[in-house]
Amino acid sequence: MDNRNCGFTREGKWFRFRAAAIIVEGDCVLFAGNEKEDFFYSIGGGVHLGETAEDAVRREVLEETGVSYEVDHLAVIHENFFNESGGGLAGLDCHELSFYFLMKQRGTKELHSHSMTQGVEETMHWIPICDLDRYKAYPTFLKDYLSKEHTGIEHIVTDERINNNR
Repeated sequence: MDNRNCGFTREGKWFRFRAAAIIVEGDCVLFAGNEKEDFFYSIGGGVHLGETAEDAVRREVLEETGVSYEVDHLAVIHENFFNESGGGLAGLDCHELSFYFLMKQRGTKELHSHSMTQGVEETMHWIPICDLDRYKAYPTFLKDYLSKEHTGIEHIVTDERINNNR
């Protein structure tokens, strides 16, 4: 983990504060992927110490897409509990707190992405919202969230731990 990020690992547990973007153009939502992972994931990353979540999401979106999107509003606070079987988080009990910001639409799906993660290039994918359930894409709540009208900020908790004790 980048030592500037708001996160830590201690006693078999991993925690991270993450800022993420919900980027919708037309009937599609933007996800990232890479050749090391078998799933798609939301645009975003760790909030740096001393950085606001809103500044972090703008930074991450620009880094990953090559485009400067404007923030519309904070939409979701997501608490995600999960375990990883591979990679750098293997064997850890993970807890990620993410602030999801809805970004203002630009009217184009054109991106200028040259982002790298884990030593490989990230690829950007515009996935039709109506087809999201056909993809292995995280966060899993996004299709349901995007299919409804919302007022205010939603608090969503997901628990995907293998040994779920709840």
